[in-house]
Amino acid sequence: MIADVMREAKNRMNGAITSLESDLAAFRTGRASTKLIEHLKVEQYGVEMQLIQMAVISVPEPQQLAIRPFDRSSMSAIEKAIMKSDLGIMPNNDGQVIRLNIPRLTEERRRDLSRIVGRRIEEAKVAVRNVRRDLNHDLKELKEEKLVSEDECARGEKQLQEITDSYITQIDEIGRAKEAEIMEV
Repeated sequence: MIADVMREAKNRMNGAITSLESDLAAFRTGRASTKLIEHLKVEQYGVEMQLIQMAVISVPEPQQLAIRPFDRSSMSAIEKAIMKSDLGIMPNNDGQVIRLNIPRLTEERRRDLSRIVGRRIEEAKVAVRNVRRDLNHDLKELKEEKLVSEDECARGEKQLQEITDSYITQIDEIGRAKEAEIMEV
């Protein structure tokens, strides 16, 4: 019973970390990365699709992304999606490939991104703590239903807190690494 609760805790907390990593991967750091645009929603023929499903995205130069659509008729829809996004990058279309030149980040923009990263880090910590709260509640219900003893419940709560602490530490490390990457000139 307790082992099942701990397994569920690890699975759900891993989900929070995975979500955080995918969120942070999309942050611009002055270097071109396909993760910056691959999940961008593009509407074509009345259907919304992710850009990665519509084109090949590559990094031909450190400061440039190249988008080669599978269907050339989707180029204008891709351009519109890029312009509507909050990337702040103008696409260059040569009829075959859409190129995005990634500008260097200003000091002010780096600080703004760092604050946003801090908020995302805090949201991930809250998600992990919510998992702990939910599972602590489950442990107490198991104790009330006499499926586990008080000692087992107390050990389970302690173990759950240790798991939570390890995931919080992991989130902090991810945040520090991303902030250092953003502030890097």
